[in-house]
Amino acid sequence: MRSEGQTPALQSVVSAGVNHDVVRFEPAGTIIDAAARRGIPVGALVKTMVVRRSSDDFTLVLVPGDRVIDWVRLRNHLGVRRLSLASDAEALTATGYRPGTITPLGVDRNLAVVADAALAGAGRVSVGAGVPGVAVHLDAADLLELTGAVVGEVTKPAGFSPGES
Repeated sequence: MRSEGQTPALQSVVSAGVNHDVVRFEPAGTIIDAAARRGIPVGALVKTMVVRRSSDDFTLVLVPGDRVIDWVRLRNHLGVRRLSLASDAEALTATGYRPGTITPLGVDRNLAVVADAALAGAGRVSVGAGVPGVAVHLDAADLLELTGAVVGEVTKPAGFSPGES
């Protein structure tokens, strides 16, 4: 395993000079537990979803932890008729990160990034750092700028309450 200072994700944040904190936590089984272990609200935890547009065309979708992809909105936003989640193997090939550690930071391929509108102006958020149990906390505006994300309304509420586990 690479040390936290050597992940491409952290290198990209450091080289950009972005104000950030590196947070270590025990990996969790649920999004609610993951947010608690990172010391943030569920909505501030950013999930990076790898979506397949075609056989070798992938887009990263940044989804707040308390939301899920709204497939109709995402298809409309991207102007396509079909989308699906990438398989674990496809996600690894597309991003260089294993599922569970995928982040939009430090990805080798030039992948399009779509961020849900809820992230615009969200303040401090947490995104994975490319290895288990390590996250980067930074301002949502910096995350959007670093990733070149296009913002759109592409999610809907997840349908759980923060008290659920």
